Amino acid sequence: MEIKKIQKQVRVGVGVFIVREDGKFLMTERIGSHGENTYQLAGGHLEFGETLSECALRETKEECGLDVINPQLISTTEDYFKKEEKHYITCFMRTEYNGGEPQILEPHKTKDWWWVDWKELPENSFLPLLNLKKSGFNLE
Repeated sequence: MEIKKIQKQVRVGVGVFIVREDGKFLMTERIGSHGENTYQLAGGHLEFGETLSECALRETKEECGLDVINPQLISTTEDYFKKEEKHYITCFMRTEYNGGEPQILEPHKTKDWWWVDWKELPENSFLPLLNLKKSGFNLE
């Protein structure tokens, strides 16, 4: 009988601040995965061979249908989800909103999109965002 060893890995997540001229950024509610019922940015996993900028552009298009511009790395966090036994390094990218209406393109993963000011970050935000806020980061 072969015993299959489960290998735990640290993964790279990318969170994308899609920022309008007024400084507000786009958020949605997570469903169907770790961090369910918390509020998050567009984003996802970095794929092998992909740059952080490519990931930010791809995930934004896949999740909300927006074409954003000028992706820039602005911060990172280390995030351990104890209950789910998941460990991430999250890279936060800032992009510029380039027009259009955000859409729910992955209804099994996210709910409505809305624009938020950094000062109004929901208390029940996704762990990487909470860790970013705890670090003293300020989007403004």
